[in-house]
Amino acid sequence: MAKIAFILLCHKDPDAIIKQAQSLTAVGDYMSIHYDARSDLDDFKKIKAALSNNPNVTFARKRIKCGWGEWSLVEATIQAVQSALDAFPRATHFYMLSGDCMAIKSAEYAHEFLDRRDCDYIESYDYFQSDWIKTGWKEERLIYRHWFNERTQKRRFYAMFQVQKSLGMTRKVPQDLEVMIGSQWWCLRRRTVEWILDFAKRRKDVMQFFRSTWIPDETFFQTLVRHLVPEQEIENRTLTFLMFSDYGLPIVFYNDHYDLLLSQDFLFARKISPEAMELRRRLGVLYSSEGQRFKISNEGRSLHKFLTEKGRMGRRFGSRFWEKESSLGRERELLIVVSKKWHVAKRLVERFRQSTDIPCIDYLFNEESCVLPDLGGIQSTMGKRHRHRRALMRMLFDYYETDRLIVCMDPEDLDLISDFANDRSRTRILEVDCLFSDEYLIGHAMRVGLAGERTPPETLQRLLPTVRNDMMHESDQIKDANFDNLLRIRESDPRQVNAAAVATFLSVPQDVAQEIVDLDHLYAD
Repeated sequence: MAKIAFILLCHKDPDAIIKQAQSLTAVGDYMSIHYDARSDLDDFKKIKAALSNNPNVTFARKRIKCGWGEWSLVEATIQAVQSALDAFPRATHFYMLSGDCMAIKSAEYAHEFLDRRDCDYIESYDYFQSDWIKTGWKEERLIYRHWFNERTQKRRFYAMFQVQKSLGMTRKVPQDLEVMIGSQWWCLRRRTVEWILDFAKRRKDVMQFFRSTWIPDETFFQTLVRHLVPEQEIENRTLTFLMFSDYGLPIVFYNDHYDLLLSQDFLFARKISPEAMELRRRLGVLYSSEGQRFKISNEGRSLHKFLTEKGRMGRRFGSRFWEKESSLGRERELLIVVSKKWHVAKRLVERFRQSTDIPCIDYLFNEESCVLPDLGGIQSTMGKRHRHRRALMRMLFDYYETDRLIVCMDPEDLDLISDFANDRSRTRILEVDCLFSDEYLIGHAMRVGLAGERTPPETLQRLLPTVRNDMMHESDQIKDANFDNLLRIRESDPRQVNAAAVATFLSVPQDVAQEIVDLDHLYAD
């Protein structure tokens, strides 16, 4: 059975480290701690004193002063790994952690997970061919020598870089190595870490190379594991759940993330907020629990993306250059049907086609497959339709030789709706207010990737209020925009009331509008 030796790199919060060590070793696992030499000595003494009677805890023999992006982080890791190898001969796996990490599964589950397959878990992508590095330096990290810390000695760091660059002082990667890159949070087998430490003793040239690379904790172990271990024995992933914002900052988890974290296909999570005391308490108890069953749905990243994107609303403060003096025309009238349920809006618009001679177009700004005439290519891609929205609409008016046009839009497209509402042409908006059953919301969540076939019912129930509130928020935004000619029909209203709104929207007699809304399955899902 798997026995884990946790390699803990930390530099603060001694009380949390003590609790973390006690929790993870309570079920027979081990821990080797490296406490940053830059940190308070009294804090380190406090940790050692509190854990001195715990036979499953050891400490790196040498404390290293660590700096972000430096070799010192790898050196500290090696020190802690060597101590763990010496102190815990029964350890089968070595798992990298930080003080901000906590278990999101029980030890029982973690051991069974590691026993299923004899492999190493580490992200390792080709350094030059992959897009793991999104922005900033890539080749420069390796071919130049970096002796100073970029954060604490910025002027020296960039001065040395410029000197080397101007003099052409580049170097080559050791010939037999293919440099890889990935997350520093890995889980390796005992045999693998023994091979790495043996390789480090034999290959001084490789060690010298990595000592002066920039951010080597993302490349050193990742490269050596691929160099030493057969590919079929490597699982290219981390077992630690972590996410980053659009700005490259790690996402922090709080008390209300407990259920979400447990449903992810990972053993640990990073970063847990220091203020999330209840979350830390519950996760601390979890690791030593028995008989726990975990339903893995893995929707964490898609849910976070969904929520954060809703928090940013793009606004335009001026017309684009191709839209200057590009009004649809004072004499024209654009009729916009707004509905979150696209099938309901399409059903309603089909009734408009049958009862009027007004040209109607479905969700042209949302569906690539929306049927449009050939307008010289401006209609060919969704990007072009959005960029040249007014030009596209003018061409549609011209194509159909009409002064009245009906289009469908999603309530999410508030910027599009506002843009057309502010045009010199006349714009009328008809919002179709539908009821949303739980079944529909679940289907919507699956269509947009917030949930999947394996998402457990309890997770779906937690998700439903978020999705429902989001749809209500979109409708509220339309109301708050105070459009001049906004009309609304509601699924819950009598047909006669809705017919009056349709009559005004289309400028047709009441009996024609009544015939349009007299459709039993208009709102059916």
